[in-house]
Amino acid sequence: MRNLFLFIGLIGFSSIFAQETEIDITPDNSWLKAGLTAGVPVGDANDYASFNFGLDLRGQYLFNPNFAIGIASGYTHFFAKDDFEDFGVIPVAGFARYYFTPQGLFFGVDLGYGFLTNVEDNAGGMYVNPQIGYHNRDWNIYAFYQNTFAENDLDLQSVGLGVTYNIRFN
Repeated sequence: MRNLFLFIGLIGFSSIFAQETEIDITPDNSWLKAGLTAGVPVGDANDYASFNFGLDLRGQYLFNPNFAIGIASGYTHFFAKDDFEDFGVIPVAGFARYYFTPQGLFFGVDLGYGFLTNVEDNAGGMYVNPQIGYHNRDWNIYAFYQNTFAENDLDLQSVGLGVTYNIRFN
């Protein structure tokens, strides 16, 4: 399954960068996104943590009114259940988003690597974060499913909500 996600991501990103395009960065097509996420661990993560809270940081370039790519990072902190210690995920990912209209529904996905913090004998693994949400010129509100396919057959999954504010370049 993780190889399928990786293959789809590589095909999508390689077709974008294969085109010769002159990029002109403007406040209308490029901005930073900064926000917060909150979620509930599912799967393996539910055995160790009761909820998670995070920061979401992104740099986005809008190719046309409907399609954007960028880089994503941040930090997701998992609050441990009794007898366990808190841990976290620091993603380093590329992302793609499709905006149906200038204001309204969007779909997106992050693909990259999730570095684990405070987890022994496990550095991390492939990171996938599909999203669906609402956007306008300044805000994005979305639902997400986050999964880090970590080493030693550990999948850290959570579902939740996020909100980011668009900080425009001048």
